[in-house]
Amino acid sequence: MTASLEQLRRCHFAVDLGAARTRVYVKGAGLVVDQPSAAAVNTRTGALIAVGEFAEKMTGRTPDYIRVVRPVSGGTVVDIEMAQRMLRHLLGDKMRRALRRKPRLRAAACTPHDADPLAQRAAIETLVGLGARRVELVDTLIAAAVGCGLPVERAEATMIMVCGAAATQVAVLSLGSIVTAERIPVGGEAVDHAIVQHLRHEHELMLPSQSVRPLQLTLSGNGLTPQGPASTEIHGRDVATGLARSVQVDTAAVRDAIETPLTAVLDGIGRVLRNCPPDLVADLADRGIMMVGGSALLPGFDQMLRQATGMPVHIAERPDVCAAQGLGYMLEGRIEPLALDPLAT
Repeated sequence: MTASLEQLRRCHFAVDLGAARTRVYVKGAGLVVDQPSAAAVNTRTGALIAVGEFAEKMTGRTPDYIRVVRPVSGGTVVDIEMAQRMLRHLLGDKMRRALRRKPRLRAAACTPHDADPLAQRAAIETLVGLGARRVELVDTLIAAAVGCGLPVERAEATMIMVCGAAATQVAVLSLGSIVTAERIPVGGEAVDHAIVQHLRHEHELMLPSQSVRPLQLTLSGNGLTPQGPASTEIHGRDVATGLARSVQVDTAAVRDAIETPLTAVLDGIGRVLRNCPPDLVADLADRGIMMVGGSALLPGFDQMLRQATGMPVHIAERPDVCAAQGLGYMLEGRIEPLALDPLAT
């Protein structure tokens, strides 16, 4: 259920609803929203207290009557009403009024590869609640490939790896379509969980909910490779006493802790290559893999893939916004379709 380029050019705005962040691209205005997919709700009154960055900062710091919810899980809308309320507040009154003035408002949305009909319906209902008269769905893999500048419309292979928070999607593209693809239910959240469990079992340390990503960022450069720093200091709460405590964490042990989820990603890449025609695999030996998505910035991840596959691995210039940017390019008409007209007989 992927829209054609002609249908997408008629759309007025596009939404990339991700498990970690929500992005909205408005035709003529560019990327107007790039915020965490989070909302804080007063459970006594049902009122929405905060959305986006502010709601994200409230995670784990709220009294009993305030709950931080995530209406999107794994790239799929799980709470349509809350997703609509979150989007309304993220867009703001001025932008919503501008969109409502459009005759027959049209929208586009990204959906994960092989999303089931219920997930597609949830994305459509969410945008219909914002006033869209028609909603076009685009595969996240296609949108991300367009956004990072891959020549997807040519008769040559390009391989893209979308590293999301809840899942990793890998595909080989040619002639503007997906030749073979795999959706691996392992993403940045699985890596975070592996690190949290390692610190709990080995150091008896509980981390605040927002500390794992900073831990990964402190291992900058080649942090998750043997060439990175030998150790780093982590602050948390002692499991037994409940008191604040700091420990020196061995980065080699962190690499071992996240080996299991990252190995699952490598297995998925192998399955995609095995199912791919040999001619396209030969193209990929030179062009390699393009990594997009927020988890592509995991320090040393690209180097690990390079060593495991023997292929060149590249990270997009702005990997976190490639899908939304690709939708924007399609809305603005910057992508020309490849004409495959039948030959005259």
